[in-house]
Amino acid sequence: MPSKTALPQRLVVSHPVLRQALARLRDEGRIHTRKGSGNFVADVMPQGERLSFGTLSNIPDIRAFLEFRCCMEGETAARAAQVRTDAQMAHIRHCRERFEAALHAGQDAMEEDIAFHEAIAMACGNRFFSMTMAALAPQIRFSIGLVRSLAGRPKGERLADVCREHAAIEQAIAQQAAAAARQAAESHLQGGIARLFGG
Repeated sequence: MPSKTALPQRLVVSHPVLRQALARLRDEGRIHTRKGSGNFVADVMPQGERLSFGTLSNIPDIRAFLEFRCCMEGETAARAAQVRTDAQMAHIRHCRERFEAALHAGQDAMEEDIAFHEAIAMACGNRFFSMTMAALAPQIRFSIGLVRSLAGRPKGERLADVCREHAAIEQAIAQQAAAAARQAAESHLQGGIARLFGG
């Protein structure tokens, strides 16, 4: 593959985005790195269809999905707090800031929201978490849209809550406080359940 200095220019992406993409490709076995020589495309054997969780088809399904995310992302945040690198922490912070900037610009910020959660999964040091987050992206988009369209509270209040929740997760990971990161992530997802179903 082209060098790490040539790729960002060719693809017109930042170095942190490139590092995340290369890490994901490495985790998925699509590339491998030779020390001092760079990245090489792996001889990937044909695989079955990508993991899919199917569509969310009813209200109990949606609630079960949000509860699953609560458990999974709580553990993801705790692990990220324990093992994240400074570069991964910077990327998590960047994704949170991009989310808030998109909201302030009047955008729906859905992709930025998903990117924040994916950055945490990438930082937890276990490729199965990040692969699961990637596979869940369609359901996450659907559930975010549903929460936003059906939640009864004013939009500004709800989004301010989400910003505070994201900031709490980021802070706990930055402080390498695993229990606090787990609690903050679980509270964030429980907040989504409360915003949708009340309580």
